[in-house]
Amino acid sequence: MSRKLLLTHDNVPNLHTIDVYRSKGGYASVEKALKKMTPEEIVEEVKKSGLRGRGGAGFPTGMKWSFLAKPEGVPRYLVCNADESEPGTFKDRYLMERNPHLLIEGMITSSFALGANTSYIYIRGEYFYVSRILETAIAEAYAKGWLGKNILGTGYNLDLYVQVGAGAYICGEETALLESLEGKRGNPRIKPPFPAIAGLYGCPTVVNNVETIAAVVPIVNDGGDEYAKIGIGRSTGTKLISASGNINKPGVYEIEMGVPVEEFIFSDQYCGGIANGKRMKACVPGGSSVPILPDYLVCKTATGEDRLMTYESLSDGGFATGSMLGSGGFIVYDEHQCVVRNTWNFSRFYHHESCGQCSPCREGTGWMERVLHRLEKGMGNMNDIDLLVELAKKIEGNTICPLGDAAAWPVAAAIKHFRHEFEYHVLYPEKVKDSKHGHKEPIMPVKPAPVMA
Repeated sequence: MSRKLLLTHDNVPNLHTIDVYRSKGGYASVEKALKKMTPEEIVEEVKKSGLRGRGGAGFPTGMKWSFLAKPEGVPRYLVCNADESEPGTFKDRYLMERNPHLLIEGMITSSFALGANTSYIYIRGEYFYVSRILETAIAEAYAKGWLGKNILGTGYNLDLYVQVGAGAYICGEETALLESLEGKRGNPRIKPPFPAIAGLYGCPTVVNNVETIAAVVPIVNDGGDEYAKIGIGRSTGTKLISASGNINKPGVYEIEMGVPVEEFIFSDQYCGGIANGKRMKACVPGGSSVPILPDYLVCKTATGEDRLMTYESLSDGGFATGSMLGSGGFIVYDEHQCVVRNTWNFSRFYHHESCGQCSPCREGTGWMERVLHRLEKGMGNMNDIDLLVELAKKIEGNTICPLGDAAAWPVAAAIKHFRHEFEYHVLYPEKVKDSKHGHKEPIMPVKPAPVMA
């Protein structure tokens, strides 16, 4: 049974209330941090833990914290990125719904470590009801003396606010989030300067994901070395996975890093196998922005090794044969799912959510959506497939923020691994033009022939 650090008590009734949370050991990390540790010691424990950003990028958290500038007389800020908008990802919502005080505890401990006296939780507009849960929990924390002036008599002050966004996916990019938090249009900023130097209101700022900040609590409680013992290699600790698609048991799972992908999909402890006794066709392991993997590359790498739920193993071979752990939005497709239709659906999302600041993304995502829609409806031609590949190349790496890459990678990977299915849509238009729920007959991936030496 995998060890749980964040979802240990998620089924306890009324865990969202401060009294129940306290009865389960809640806020112990705040007491330890404020009374027994210096900010520098907390940062060092986070470094030891090997914790990497859980929002998708996977950048070492302790290192990110150590970059924070500390000029005299200038405030510093901690901002929690709760703008969880990646299709296929819903683990932060689950955590905030069930256990809001865990996030608040992580915010207090992390803010102390960073020298921040004002911190924010920026939450996506569609999570309005979750913002109410957070605001109620924050009010409880103020009433019990965990927030506000002179916390625990230590002289440390912290005010924590919830800011609801307007429902823009682009605000999940940290600089666009800061722009929105300042009351501006959520357009990404050109970097440098990075937020650690000039972030919110031009002051040093750290932006971390919900799960990342929550993970600081067990790290401070148990120590960074203990946290680092969980997982494998540079993928330490536990990870929340949002599992969905054609599986028997969709939901949010906390796994120890290093669990085999095959075990995660087919064991009863996790996804419980493919629904309705069908075969697995493909998997998107890290949310809509990462490359799709065909069935023969989901559980095994290109060299035949077991694929593991880690940053390194899922990306093994680069985008030619690998993908990314990303935000942990794990989507499984069965043999009847239409890759062309799903790719078009993702492309439609990215076109809609592009802020329009960069021409390659603004114009390119629109073209990709239109060409994919044409193919999906059986009205395309073979040249359209190559056109999509070229469009992806023109977008990737040519935008201010990674949204362009997020739009290009799924399209390029889908054509690389499922070109025969795109061609099927051209060759047999009568079989696909009226399809709304996938293919009536299975279309499985074609494993490429081995390259002869």
